[in-house]
Amino acid sequence: MSNTIEKALLRQKEAARLKKEAELSNTKVDPIETANEVENGSTDRGRVKSANAAFEADKPKNPVQNSTKNTQDNDKTLHIDIADLESRGFVSLHSTRSQINEEYREIKRKLLSNAFGALSKTITNANIIMVTSARPSEGKTFTAINLALSIAAEKDKRVLLVDADVLKPNILRTLGLKERSGLIEYLLGDVKEIGEVMFHSTINKLTIIPAGRSHHLSTELLASQAMSELITEFSTRYSDRVIIIDTPPIIGINQSAVLANFAGQAVVVVEEGGSRISDVQKAVARLNPDMAIGFVVNKSLNTSEQTGYYGYHHYGSDREGEEEPSKKA
Repeated sequence: MSNTIEKALLRQKEAARLKKEAELSNTKVDPIETANEVENGSTDRGRVKSANAAFEADKPKNPVQNSTKNTQDNDKTLHIDIADLESRGFVSLHSTRSQINEEYREIKRKLLSNAFGALSKTITNANIIMVTSARPSEGKTFTAINLALSIAAEKDKRVLLVDADVLKPNILRTLGLKERSGLIEYLLGDVKEIGEVMFHSTINKLTIIPAGRSHHLSTELLASQAMSELITEFSTRYSDRVIIIDTPPIIGINQSAVLANFAGQAVVVVEEGGSRISDVQKAVARLNPDMAIGFVVNKSLNTSEQTGYYGYHHYGSDREGEEEPSKKA
């Protein structure tokens, strides 16, 4: 008799508990059916778990975590430590004269002349400049950032720095910044507007688009119609904008060859004493022959300063109507 009463009480308690949980999770549970299951020792554990899961899903998320995430997502300004960059040998944005500043002034003059001068009429997307190298670790990201910094110092030009090395993105890391959504998210459709992944910086006139997350179809995404339309918008929307695209090394990687079809100019970074002539020749052969192609010698020891970090030798091509590149030792 006592066992029967205990079972009845147990059924009532279990039915009441499940009914309450079901009400919280908007899930209908038959208390009579549940009571019978308890009596038979076969309570539906899956239903209880589902009810609990639904209840947990409806709970408000941690407001502190949400606040932090929203702050990160809504922070559209990249805070760049200029002093740190200068200490690491990058172009200085202060009045201090340095060898590297003078070298990049000389390089950018040719690039800007090609982009906005008489020759620009013969080059498609003349204001879009891809920076690449034959092999990894020859200094292309260092060169791309320095070009962007130097052009940002111009009074009448703005620069957009795009990290298209989606296999090994390095722009934000080099600038001491955390990775965030970028070009790949836009091409995938995860973000609807390119402005969502276009970040202003604390350096006036410099805007950056990160590479974003890695993706196994990165080559196809870069070759897509969406990318083509994006490049056209970059090239034509603002008459004073220069677009610097940091691309992967050319040899053995398809993305750079794809991007070469979009850019009007190419800067091929060559490491003095490190790059092989045969590799440089292979790299140039993979570029669009209609581009204006120039070379920057990086890590040159031909310098009077102790850093020996960078040396400019020549930039130019053999296009008809262009001046011959100067030859320096």
